[in-house]
Amino acid sequence: MDTTDRIGVGRATRSAVVVNPAKVDNLSELRRTVRMALSRAGWPVPRWFETTPEDPGRGQAREAVQAGAEVVFVCGGDGTVASVASALVGTDTAMAVLPAGTGNLLAANLGLSTDLAAGLEVALEGGLRRLDVGASHGQFFTVMAGMGFDAHMLAATSETAKARIGWPAYVLGAIRHLRDRPMRVSIRIDDGEPMRRHARSVLIANVGRLPGGVRLLTEAQPDDGLLDIAILTPRSLRQWAALALAVIRRSTRPPAMEVHRAARIDVLSSGPQPRQLDGDLIDPGRRLIAEVVPSALWLSVPQPAGHPDLAKDADAAADRAARLIEKTA
Repeated sequence: MDTTDRIGVGRATRSAVVVNPAKVDNLSELRRTVRMALSRAGWPVPRWFETTPEDPGRGQAREAVQAGAEVVFVCGGDGTVASVASALVGTDTAMAVLPAGTGNLLAANLGLSTDLAAGLEVALEGGLRRLDVGASHGQFFTVMAGMGFDAHMLAATSETAKARIGWPAYVLGAIRHLRDRPMRVSIRIDDGEPMRRHARSVLIANVGRLPGGVRLLTEAQPDDGLLDIAILTPRSLRQWAALALAVIRRSTRPPAMEVHRAARIDVLSSGPQPRQLDGDLIDPGRRLIAEVVPSALWLSVPQPAGHPDLAKDADAAADRAARLIEKTA
């Protein structure tokens, strides 16, 4: 489909805003800023929806689509973004991200600014990109699914800590679980034979960058029709430190990490394990299955794509992460 004139400057595009009120300090100011920006561009007044603990965005976005929205702005963290994306998969409605979380990983991976005015301008300019999403156990993810250590880390990281210190709170949560025992897992990549591993974590990624600007999977692209898998197998604190530093320094072959690419991944553990989708915990279980849904979602992106200042910020954050790991190792 040709999307050149579907949304953007000079066209009265119908829109909606799905906002997570827990992530926004001043909802009135957000409403005023969005309303003014859209009005200057000649867009109609958007419909507003707030997420709830019972429905973190999927139902609200579905209602927005049914009401005719051509663009849905989502203001929240990666979990809110994933919930809204779930309702937009397979539709012609575009998602425009206004990051308001701790990690903001989809935004960081795609060069989307965390500045509200800049985020609105991206949507108004009309740049669009088709993205893959991952499907897992009846849900969708735009960034990453995982079983094991990463989910333990998320469970150990409090909302208070994230609000106070940002993404380094995840490092503190990770430290609590560095000595946990590994999982015994069987991993099937596409139609291949099962691989048996003693793993600390299995990550299934649509994009490659982690909190703090760290790029775990250098080949991951959100529009290549594949998911990237990282199997982490460190057995000691020393191996954890070596792995972390190698990833931060962009080593092509980090120790204690095995990488694969596939359209479908099936991970089976010997016992129930914590699991997560886009930073939100789901019920523990023995199995994590994910498969790619190619070109499933329209996303508003900068024209031209990319954001050099964000890349510099990510590099600086990665350097800070390296220093923090060296200090705590």
